[in-house]
Amino acid sequence: MESVLVIDLNEGTHQDLKAILGFIDCADVTLTTADAWTPATCKADDVGVVIVAKSIGERLPQLLQAIKAWGKQVPVFLLIDSNHNLKLSTDLATGILGKIKYPVKYRDLTVAIQQAEVFRESHSKRQGAHSPELFRSLVGNSRGVREVRVQIEQVAGSDATVLILGESGTGKEVVARNVHYHSERRGKPFVPINCGAIPSELLESELFGHEKGAFTGAISARQGRFELADGGTLFLDEIGDMSVQMQVKLLRVLQERTFERVGSNKTIQSNVRIVAATHRNLEEAIVEGKFREDLFYRLNVFPIDMPPLRERVEDIPLLVNELIKRLEHEKRGSVRLTQAAVLALCQYHWPGNVRELANMIERLVIMHPYGVVDAHDLPQKFQVDNGADTTALTAVIKKNAIYDNTPSVAAASIDLLDTPRLPQDGIDLKEHLSNLECNLIKQALEDADGVVAHAANRLRLRRTTLVEKLRKYGLQRSDEAT
Repeated sequence: MESVLVIDLNEGTHQDLKAILGFIDCADVTLTTADAWTPATCKADDVGVVIVAKSIGERLPQLLQAIKAWGKQVPVFLLIDSNHNLKLSTDLATGILGKIKYPVKYRDLTVAIQQAEVFRESHSKRQGAHSPELFRSLVGNSRGVREVRVQIEQVAGSDATVLILGESGTGKEVVARNVHYHSERRGKPFVPINCGAIPSELLESELFGHEKGAFTGAISARQGRFELADGGTLFLDEIGDMSVQMQVKLLRVLQERTFERVGSNKTIQSNVRIVAATHRNLEEAIVEGKFREDLFYRLNVFPIDMPPLRERVEDIPLLVNELIKRLEHEKRGSVRLTQAAVLALCQYHWPGNVRELANMIERLVIMHPYGVVDAHDLPQKFQVDNGADTTALTAVIKKNAIYDNTPSVAAASIDLLDTPRLPQDGIDLKEHLSNLECNLIKQALEDADGVVAHAANRLRLRRTTLVEKLRKYGLQRSDEAT
């Protein structure tokens, strides 16, 4: 563990923090005051975390500004007291990783240290972080994804039209980009267009372009997607939502490899590779008269079926890791998940597929910045049956472990946080256990708004047993009358 720098004016606070930090095996603790600290006091690279007390008062903004200039990558925590209400500017507030309440609780401090480790780790990776282009590669080791990779290799070298099938959010555009990336057209444009997002009366102009004055609002000539994609790949997403009238015009382009802009009779040669995608069952749409059969056979030269996320559960740990790396690369924060949390995600049915998973990870990064997320931190819909047999899933998670490069955040990181290290000088175990029990009871009462019955449930105790412990520690309760 790197050193901890504590900047405060109060000697009593210094000693309290030093005792707890020493107990959790942070032996290298530097205690100083706002007057004594300067950027020359120590090197930023040698400091793992800085704890600054808000009790410094009006000089706090100036001190935080100096710390920010001294070490941009050093995580800073603010030690807050309910008696101090100093407001900080938005710029300074965003530079603070978190807050620690005083009197300091063992649990709060260990979580802060853990957050600091994740924060430093994510920043150290940014220097050599991979390009977001790599995220477009297909992540996963499941049989379905391996088959998709093989199909991409088989078809990429040709100019055959590809039809990608799969539910919304499965990553059909990722497949399309891979087809383009591995083809000889790689150096030319990849142009996507969502056929379902553009009104049918405007789609023709979007695809083929238009001349000046071709219709109301056409104040200048404009190239369409076919021209923009010349020599490259045109990705027609949600082709199943295209109107029948537009399907006829698209079929002509696919057959003759020529088209005209709207309002022009000049023929333009089309040199593009067509990759289409849809979440609809086109064969059913043909029966219903919503999709042309001849266009279907033109598109369905080489179909690729992208499996839904619920059928490739073993890929979820790898996807989680890749999504977190992507957020780190974009400097949008980071987070780590325990094995229990990943296991809960693996048991969810994911109707929104990979897109829903990506949104979930982004939400966790916002809610738990640089923290460690356990199963109980996930939204209610991800809570699973503890009695279910998860042996096979656990084995899959360990096989696709996302903690290889983060030894400080192991699969049982939450458990490790709750397992204190024995100080070299020993400890009064009876006193420590009493203090720990008292603190846990206080936290349970706070969470339960003082209702003893609810607090007892959280502690897995009988109500009468908890009442006896409240008397033992002299703690007050809000439901005396109950």
